[in-house]
Amino acid sequence: MFGNTDTGDTSGYGRLVRPVALPGSSPRPYGSYFDEVVDTLEEALGPADFAESIERVVVYRDQLSLEVDRGKLPLVAKTLRDHPGLRFELCLGVSGVHYPEDAGRELHAVYPLMSITHNRRIRLEVAAPDADPHIPSLFSVYPTVDWHERETYDFFGIIFDGHPSLTRIEMPDDWVGHPQRKDYPLGGIPVQFKGATIPPPDQRRAYN
Repeated sequence: MFGNTDTGDTSGYGRLVRPVALPGSSPRPYGSYFDEVVDTLEEALGPADFAESIERVVVYRDQLSLEVDRGKLPLVAKTLRDHPGLRFELCLGVSGVHYPEDAGRELHAVYPLMSITHNRRIRLEVAAPDADPHIPSLFSVYPTVDWHERETYDFFGIIFDGHPSLTRIEMPDDWVGHPQRKDYPLGGIPVQFKGATIPPPDQRRAYN
């Protein structure tokens, strides 16, 4: 397991990989308040728009996730925020995920929402392909996602269309690549620290 030297991996375990099994659609009843949320959203959107907007309903580890068609994301988010039976007023941010083996859906953005009115939590998940990494920004619906969308763009390369200032927030403006993608090389980059240049990890570590 340790001591692998031909992979470019500097973590020390030689690319010991555990396959990721994504959960599938969940059958009814979903349990808890989840059925009420889904039914209310379907009533608010109308059956036709609901069928076009919601790709899957997933209940996994006691969390309700709505997998949303990316083109319908602002509509779904605004409905969840404004409908009196839903009232998910607070978006807690956005997280990026990279699934290289999820063909055509490699990049995911996950938005956790909270209803302060009804004391409920759900997640919105949107997928985009590597070849077209565009997702509509939710800044116009939840302005608090401003920096979170910038960070997700910075680290994963997801382009949030409509964001007022989609620039890097952690990495330098001229940085090449997006460091939290799973195809981003580990090591190989010297780091400047207090005037000194520290060699990249793959040039200064040894595990034998």
